[in-house]
Amino acid sequence: MRLIYHIFILLYPRLAWVTGLYNRKARLWYKGRRRVFRTLSSFFHTNHQPVIWMHCASLGEFEQGRPLLEAIRKQYPGYKILLTFFSPSGYEVRKSYEGADHICYLPMDSPANASRFFHIVQPSLVLFVKYEFWHYYLQEAKQRNIPLVLVSGIFRASQPFFKWYGGFHRKMLNAFSFLFVQNNESAGLLQSIGFGKNVQVSGDTRFDRVISIAAGFTPVAAAEHFCKGHRVIVAGSTWTDDDEALDHYANTRTALRFIIAPHDIEPGRLQECLQLYKHAMLYSQYTQYLQQEQPLPEGINTLIVDNIGMLSRLYHYADIAYIGGGFGDSGIHNCLEAAVYGIPVVFGPVYDKFIEADELIDAGGAFSIADAIHLEQQLDILLNDNEVFGKAAAAAGNYVRTHGGATDQIMQVLQENRLLTI
Repeated sequence: MRLIYHIFILLYPRLAWVTGLYNRKARLWYKGRRRVFRTLSSFFHTNHQPVIWMHCASLGEFEQGRPLLEAIRKQYPGYKILLTFFSPSGYEVRKSYEGADHICYLPMDSPANASRFFHIVQPSLVLFVKYEFWHYYLQEAKQRNIPLVLVSGIFRASQPFFKWYGGFHRKMLNAFSFLFVQNNESAGLLQSIGFGKNVQVSGDTRFDRVISIAAGFTPVAAAEHFCKGHRVIVAGSTWTDDDEALDHYANTRTALRFIIAPHDIEPGRLQECLQLYKHAMLYSQYTQYLQQEQPLPEGINTLIVDNIGMLSRLYHYADIAYIGGGFGDSGIHNCLEAAVYGIPVVFGPVYDKFIEADELIDAGGAFSIADAIHLEQQLDILLNDNEVFGKAAAAAGNYVRTHGGATDQIMQVLQENRLLTI
């Protein structure tokens, strides 16, 4: 496994460079790392404050770690905060986030990069979110006796940690001072391989994040204008398969309003959505019509969102939320940021890696559909049966509200163990 890992970290940057010749995301991944050490050195060479470093794979993990980061910022302003990302989909969206003092890509894992990174940053506490495990960075933290914490971890029996060949991966877990996990199943798996004393079931900090977003909701003027007086379905983080399942329903239910937020907003993908949804226009075009007080085109019932960052607020206007990704191998996207508004949630058949989806279904607040026909049937039931709709909506909202508090639990342990002191 060590050999495979070495091959991976050696080849990945080269593959990113080659792929970047025709793929924007890969190009950003490669170019974003070229000056990381220079910018880190420039920022930290005069720093005399202790540093907390949080690392996230991508945007979803950032939103998961954000409640903890902001709690630390509020209660312990004497720390500098470094935020790193592995993926462009996290860094490019949150590179201007004001809750951190410095934001950058994480250099590719290697003995030299890890040593150089820690020498420059000198963190006093390291926070990894959910499932990022980089061997040399973890070992460097352990060798330097720097407290290392996993936030909202989730483990499954299929992972290498729990296999006969998983010694290399178990060594990574040995580096952590505390492992905060989402559920009892994860804790039991860790206990089965000898990790128990430093494991705590704290729940998922994403609940705290979505509760905070809903509590601080600010209106979206164009969406409010578009939705007024209509039943609304908001489809978030959709892929082509999702839109092909939903487009017929949107095209034939012209009295309803649909807001579609594609996972990818590259021009080709947006054009594909405009072709699938026959009565659609881009969100940016709609706002221009409103600003210029021009008459809107006849028959528009669908907006295609061509920006990133407003989806969690758009769910506020929905009667029903459709969560994309459920027809692909990776599974569904975040369903909590919709459920927090007390609305039924619908998604495709691939959701087995997401315990909140399972639990939402069990609670009666979410529904998994197998195909387009099943989707249309489920939407019709929810829209036409007030009793079914009311129970599902209440179940979704109650589920989210009763699962908050993970951030406070983690903060308490960090404070009790004096990992946060100034």
